[in-house]
Amino acid sequence: MTQVHSTAIVDPRAELDPSVSVGPFSVVGPHVRVGAGSTIGAHCVVEGRTTIGRDNRIFQFCSLGAIPQDKKYAGEPTELVIGDRNTIREFCTFNIGVPGAGGVTRVGSDNWIMAYTHIAHDCRVDDHTTLANNTTLAGHVHLADWVTVGGLTGIHQFVSVGAHAMVGFASAVAQDVPPFMLVDGNPLAVRGFNVVGLRRRDFSAARLAAVKQMHRLLYRQGKTLDEARTAIEALATEVPEAADDVATMSRFLSASTRGIAR
Repeated sequence: MTQVHSTAIVDPRAELDPSVSVGPFSVVGPHVRVGAGSTIGAHCVVEGRTTIGRDNRIFQFCSLGAIPQDKKYAGEPTELVIGDRNTIREFCTFNIGVPGAGGVTRVGSDNWIMAYTHIAHDCRVDDHTTLANNTTLAGHVHLADWVTVGGLTGIHQFVSVGAHAMVGFASAVAQDVPPFMLVDGNPLAVRGFNVVGLRRRDFSAARLAAVKQMHRLLYRQGKTLDEARTAIEALATEVPEAADDVATMSRFLSASTRGIAR
């Protein structure tokens, strides 16, 4: 039997795996599905068309699946989808999507999401991210794998932050942040590349050197963005071991719509 505290209210239409636990005074709505091993703490509200995967730990006072903070939203059947093995700390708020933009807010797997984080409609948070306290994502933000965001940081709508990038404490992020870069401040500035994070993820010396060179080409040699992109693409041949990293950077620069932090 699902472990539901006697004071919790779980709609009979909700689909909870028998191993799920729901803490005191929590509310789970009719369109919610929760996978095996996940726990919902006390005083949480999980509503809307929300799907939560396996082995998530949701701490007390979270609000997941509420309608978006968007005046255009008119009750359409949009969604929140959360993957597996996420830690979601106190007072986090994740909203469902809005029509016209896919209608789905997605959070991947193995993310460490700290207290008071807000993930707005149609955001996409991939895997292995760390979002420190009071991280605020406006609508349509995309955080790629292994992104780290410092506390009290706000990220503007439609901004993308590339894989392995790190955003420092109390930053205002209004432009796209390329993969591997280290940024902070208000106004935002690029301080270098995320060498500590990459070493922790066992990047080889050759890959680190290639990332360092990509940083130089983008930010230290006075090149236009097109010139930097051309030079970066050539690194795939020069450093075959880093070909995937170069491709990650190239794809990001080609897809950027808000311009990159420079």
